[in-house]
Amino acid sequence: MIPVADPQIGDAERERVVDVLDSGYLADGPEVRAFESAFTDYCGTDHAVATNNGTTALHAAFEALEIGEGDTVVTSPFSFVASANAVRLAGADPVFADVDEETFTLDPESVEAAVREHDADAVLVVHLYGLPAEMDRLAEVADAHDVALVEDAAQAHGAEYDGRRVGSFGDAACFSFYPTKNVTTGEGGMVTTDRPEVADRAASFVNHGRPTGDDHSSYDHVRLGHNFRMTSVAAAIGLAQLERLPEFNEARRANAAYLTDRLERSSVTTPVEPDGRRHVYHQYTVRTDDRAALRDHLEDEGVATGVYYPTPIHEQPAYSHVDAEVPVAERLADEVLSLPVHPGLDGDDVRTIAGAVKDYE
Repeated sequence: MIPVADPQIGDAERERVVDVLDSGYLADGPEVRAFESAFTDYCGTDHAVATNNGTTALHAAFEALEIGEGDTVVTSPFSFVASANAVRLAGADPVFADVDEETFTLDPESVEAAVREHDADAVLVVHLYGLPAEMDRLAEVADAHDVALVEDAAQAHGAEYDGRRVGSFGDAACFSFYPTKNVTTGEGGMVTTDRPEVADRAASFVNHGRPTGDDHSSYDHVRLGHNFRMTSVAAAIGLAQLERLPEFNEARRANAAYLTDRLERSSVTTPVEPDGRRHVYHQYTVRTDDRAALRDHLEDEGVATGVYYPTPIHEQPAYSHVDAEVPVAERLADEVLSLPVHPGLDGDDVRTIAGAVKDYE
């Protein structure tokens, strides 16, 4: 079976992990600071704060931006539930705007309407599947209404909008390093920002509320916080993975280009890459009117698939109290199907995937 995801762990990662284990410094050690610095350089931001997963990165970002009780955050209903969960964990209320039919990312006009209707305090933009959202228009909306702009870049390491990498547009941005992501640390996350006070509050929040300056005792606590720290082992893996990210993304893009070319006249609708946006294909997600049957056919042909996400967030039981008019998101949830696109695929694999989809016709 060709898997829908395949984490790429090699000798470089193993060697770095062994070095950490031999050092005896397993938690929040120098590798974490080195990973934060390298990720800052990669994204083109001034600061980065490592966390133990993408959800805690989002939670820390909202806490650092002082978004909490009584506040409202506009976000996408067509995302992993962690996007909205982090809003609620910070004490704020999520409301949902609809998404664009072709890009699956937030529709700026729907966002602006939701900001006006709910007198929102922030917008959480999701770069779904590795494609940047329409950041210039969304930034205009945020500026016009004086609301915070946060990027959920969990699936978009290295994606670009007008030549600028995601993670550098908002007041803060958040990444995940889950095993299936373009960069993995096993579990891990990162907050990026150009605002020093946001970085300082985030770093304190993820470390029990301790101050960040070197002149403070580690047993001083200036705010309520959590233990959301990244381990040195995770950071060691991340350092090796970040060095390999360009080759990972190029492989994903090459696999996606082949699939798009072969499936141009097939029964599925292939993903788009609008001008000025660089897709990094965390997922290669097609649309089909006959998802269940196509998925069964592909499984019979030895091709695993995924559905991300079959239930919009506002239809989840945990969000039954939230009303949302988002017909595009609801339609997409019924139609999307993700095919393997990861860098572990070889030429035979991508030919098999494309052939299996075309054979379904």
